[in-house]
Amino acid sequence: MRARGWGRRAGLAVVTGATALAVLASTGSPGAAASGTAREPIPVLPALPEVGISQFGSGVTHVDPVAKPATDMGARLSAPQGQRSSTGEAIAAGTYACSGFGGVDRSTSPYEITRDIYEWGGFAAYRVGNGAGDVNWRLNPYNNPSWYMWLHSLRWLGQGIMQASTGDVAMLDRVGVTIQDWIRDNPYSWKGDVGAWESTMHRTNVLVCYRHAVLNALGVTTLPAKYAWVDTSLRNHATFLVNNWSGAWNHGTDESLVLFGVGCLLERQDYRDLAVSRLEQGITTSIDSQGSTNEQSTAYAQFNYHLWGRAEEVLRACGTDPGSTIGQRRTLMATWLAHATNSLGAFHQIGDSEVVRTSNAPGTPIEYPATNGASGTPPTTRTAAYSRGYVFGRTTWGDARTTFRNASSYSIRYGPPRALHGHNDHTAITYTSRGRDVVIDSGHAGYQNDQWRVWAKSRRAHSSLATPLSPEAAPTTTLRRSLVASNWEFYEFADSPAAGINRTRAVTFLRDPDLFVTLDRASSTTAQQFQTNWHLPSDESATIYSRTTAISQAPGAASRTILFQLPYKQALPPGALLVQKGQTSPIQGWHYPNITQRKPAPNVLLARSGYSASILSFVVPVGPTAGVGYAVRQVGTSTVIDLTVEGKKVSVSVSAGGAISRL
Repeated sequence: MRARGWGRRAGLAVVTGATALAVLASTGSPGAAASGTAREPIPVLPALPEVGISQFGSGVTHVDPVAKPATDMGARLSAPQGQRSSTGEAIAAGTYACSGFGGVDRSTSPYEITRDIYEWGGFAAYRVGNGAGDVNWRLNPYNNPSWYMWLHSLRWLGQGIMQASTGDVAMLDRVGVTIQDWIRDNPYSWKGDVGAWESTMHRTNVLVCYRHAVLNALGVTTLPAKYAWVDTSLRNHATFLVNNWSGAWNHGTDESLVLFGVGCLLERQDYRDLAVSRLEQGITTSIDSQGSTNEQSTAYAQFNYHLWGRAEEVLRACGTDPGSTIGQRRTLMATWLAHATNSLGAFHQIGDSEVVRTSNAPGTPIEYPATNGASGTPPTTRTAAYSRGYVFGRTTWGDARTTFRNASSYSIRYGPPRALHGHNDHTAITYTSRGRDVVIDSGHAGYQNDQWRVWAKSRRAHSSLATPLSPEAAPTTTLRRSLVASNWEFYEFADSPAAGINRTRAVTFLRDPDLFVTLDRASSTTAQQFQTNWHLPSDESATIYSRTTAISQAPGAASRTILFQLPYKQALPPGALLVQKGQTSPIQGWHYPNITQRKPAPNVLLARSGYSASILSFVVPVGPTAGVGYAVRQVGTSTVIDLTVEGKKVSVSVSAGGAISRL
């Protein structure tokens, strides 16, 4: 039935926390022993490393494949190859296995399913139906697109499906009631509801899992007539996927895999052939010839690496050769992911990425950073620049002087305009050193369309030069020149971040002492505010030491960061240095470690105004009580800064053309 009154709005109880635990303890839930022969649960494929809390963006996106497609997939294998489940057991070859529920089911117990209670993402549990499977599929009490789309995905039914598969026929039928309610309330085609549309691939996989649960629970190999509706719905979902492909990114890959899977289960060669064709089109755009992702997010890059590994397994399991292109592109991406891992063993937080640790892939370059250098072999270079807009570097992968974790590492964004999971983060830097984050990205605020997501995607939320008086453009940013030496690296980038504005960032990273120097230059046809932002970790407090210098440190930390600017071709104006933390009007000084946590975090802002700016700044991690000394001198047309950092002396030169060199 098309329920419209359930949930908090109708005055029904919301069960959360200790109350939910108490109810579960006193009431229990239906079990296999009470309703059928106890069996082992259905095997589930190992979970892919998610991008953090399972998320879903609002709106529908299609990504046209732009690279030459692969042509080596689809040949029949002499025999299908079996897979291994998440618990290591063999999965019979010749089928499409249950792919699991992506963690969306983690917080919704079988008991809660029988009461139509759904919980996800740290939001309070919510009663979405009348307790008998009559769900209001239009509820969105938290106005959160991910919450709504995961409701429509049916993934939250996962614990109930797994319990049902053990022979609990009562649970099998109860979960079936909820699934059939979705089918009745969302007839084909469900394109009129973006939540139903965007979650189609995941819901199709849930139907596959439920189908396996029916066969396993009943100990049969063919669906009984009572459950014929499952295959009918699978065919409808396959038809939807045939007619609606998201293209060359993770959504399109997921869609192609489950379309292939339905073709395998229902013996539909047309589904399988179309899915293989789409995979051939998608792989070469999703992962380019350098191994770089097209999604502009480090977390999604990792997800895609494992998703395409899943694609190889799924095709082989149903007797289809995945060819060599997928494996070749994944090999390249493994090196990309290794470089994208910072010295703390997590990815540089870029784009729609939470703070995500690097998931180990033994035998690949990923193994070394994923184990903090304990095993494996690192890439052969310390630095890497990718044409899709990433520079990664580090002082060392670990050597006799410095462990993997105590090394310094950095990322810089540039390249094509913002797309998919990207932010307006071109020229932005992240930096780690001495076992800590030093300069950070403000993170991923989730997909709700509010002022926080607007800010988190904006240039002001990234460690780059912003011009807040002008509407932001999504420019192409070029890497104009670079130099990599044994103990320092130099890069220079240029773009037009807004109409009538030109911007250049030069940056040099040093080893021994570890620090970096940036020169931000900008010019505008109209008067502007020019702001170089340095976003710092949320556990730190930053204080202004002088009109040139700020010092940031966390309580009890073994290091602190000294940030200072020097006048360079422009006098320092009043208010040239500010510290902002936890501001709400305008929003500034926050960090999202994940989409459900927002923490006040210091931002050191270096300010200029007028028609041009020239901001020379230094970021120097030092010991907990150490300082930095410097002297400035002119050598011909170059400006030389002589630095003393914890007793170590080093000089850098800024040429008249803006190049920064170690002397």
